[in-house]
Amino acid sequence: MTLRDAAAAVRENAYVPYSGFKVGAALRTPGGAVFSGCNVENVAYPEGTCAEAGAIAAMIAAGETVIAEAYVIADSPDPVPPCGGCRQKLAEFAAPDAVVTLATTDGVEKVTSVAELLPGAFGKGHMDAV
Repeated sequence: MTLRDAAAAVRENAYVPYSGFKVGAALRTPGGAVFSGCNVENVAYPEGTCAEAGAIAAMIAAGETVIAEAYVIADSPDPVPPCGGCRQKLAEFAAPDAVVTLATTDGVEKVTSVAELLPGAFGKGHMDAV
C-alpha cells in the first residue's frame, strides 16, 4: 500500500462532526512500516487531534521513533499543510530533509520537506546543557 493509499483510506474514518473537514496522514519509517492517523474532533474544540499527531502516536505505540516520509491528504482546493504543532511533532521524529507530501483528494500534490515546513525548528540540541 502506498502512503497516499494509506492516508486516503484512514481519512475516511475521521471523526469530524463539527467541521466536516476530514484529514488523513500516513508515515513511513526507514524500515518500511506504515502508520496512519485521521483527525478526531471534540466538542471542546481545541481538544481535538490532528491526523499527523494520530499517525505519530500509532508509530510510537508500535515502538518506532523515526519518520522517513510523510503524506497528508484532505478534500481541499489546495494541499493543506500541517498546523504549527504538527510541524513541530514531525520535526521531532524526522530529519530536516524528510519528504512530506501534501495532497488533495483530487490528486494535486505538493512535495516539501520538514525543514521547509518548519525553518529554524526548536530541536533536541536546544536542550543541551551549556
